[in-house]
Amino acid sequence: MEISTRRTFFGKIGTMAAVVATLPKVIAQSSSPVAADVPSGAPGGDKHAHPGSNNHVHNGIYYFSGTGSNDGYPQDDHVLVTDPFEKHVIRTMDALKKSLEREGCTMDSILQLQVFLCLPLADGVSMPTGKALFDAHKAQYDALNKVYRTYFSPGKAPSRACMALEWIPGDSLIEIVGSALVVNKPTPS
Repeated sequence: MEISTRRTFFGKIGTMAAVVATLPKVIAQSSSPVAADVPSGAPGGDKHAHPGSNNHVHNGIYYFSGTGSNDGYPQDDHVLVTDPFEKHVIRTMDALKKSLEREGCTMDSILQLQVFLCLPLADGVSMPTGKALFDAHKAQYDALNKVYRTYFSPGKAPSRACMALEWIPGDSLIEIVGSALVVNKPTPS
């Protein structure tokens, strides 16, 4: 066996040992309690929109799972995949803002976001292909940025990744995941 091959082999063994050693701690953290109950009609009520949601605060950082355009809204007030994309973005950002405020965060205390976009998949709506598909995603990205920047103080928009997907649960065309620094400890209600 060559030296570089042995180093690679033992490096992989070391990495696997580290993963196995930290696995119990990761599992224990993933079973931490979720955010306080929110009325089902309250925008930003992620716990009700995503049963078993893993939103939680750990070491002063609020980790939130997928927030979409129908989170916290009653069923009779859900947007449809055929509704304008800007409506999906505004409702998602409003739900995110309420979720953050409930946990003592602000939009400006967001550390990072992952934004997922998808085109509407519905009967009677043709799916573009080729360059038209790229152009459709680019139009969504431009519309997202136009609305997105209005939710942050100048120069305070967090680092962000933006990805296009084929489908997002809950009839939403956008979903946001991320973390934020808790700046005001929420008062128990």
